[in-house]
Amino acid sequence: MIGFKGDRPMNTNGAEPKMREGQRPERTQIMTTKEVAKYLGVHEMTVYRWLKKGVLPGFKIGGRWRSKKDLLDAYLVKRMEHR
Repeated sequence: MIGFKGDRPMNTNGAEPKMREGQRPERTQIMTTKEVAKYLGVHEMTVYRWLKKGVLPGFKIGGRWRSKKDLLDAYLVKRMEHR
């Protein structure tokens, strides 16, 4: 998710998004539950349960769950570091 700090765009982790001069911030891939399940190697119903419980980062668009790939990757890295 991109917000703004002053006049500069910022990612949710506080880092500035990758940008080339004179261009918009780089967009991240938004994944469906099916794509997340394939990416993580789990069943799609497991992804639904994890999203509903708040285990995985995600949001609903039009009643359907979606996850941003960069936030999912950051969450997974954080989980691996705590093990």
